[in-house]
Amino acid sequence: MDLKFDQNGLIPVVVQDDETGLVLMVAWANETAVQQTIESGFATFWSRSRQELWRKGATSGNTMKIVEIQADCDADTLLYCVKPAGPACHTGNTTCFYRTLEETLAE
Repeated sequence: MDLKFDQNGLIPVVVQDDETGLVLMVAWANETAVQQTIESGFATFWSRSRQELWRKGATSGNTMKIVEIQADCDADTLLYCVKPAGPACHTGNTTCFYRTLEETLAE
C-alpha cells in the first residue's frame, strides 16, 4: 500500500487499545518509524519536538504491542491497534484523552 506522508514526511497515527477500543494517543510516524513498527511488532513514532525516532515504552516500560495496523480510505492516516503494557500518557493516565473540552477551557 502506498501511504501518503505529508510535506514533512510524516503521517498521523491514532493508537487504540485492541481490547477496549479506547483511543490511547495520537502521534506521528515517518516511513522509518512505520517500518520499525512493522519489523519489531512494537509502536515506534517520530518525535517532532526532538526530531528523532522513539519506541513507545523504551524508557518507561509502557510499550504498545501491535495487533494490527490499518490505513484510512485515503491512506494518509494510520490506526495502530495495540496491547498496551501500562498507561499511554506521560502523565500516568491510561489515555492521553482524559480531559473534556469544558475542563480545558475552565483552567
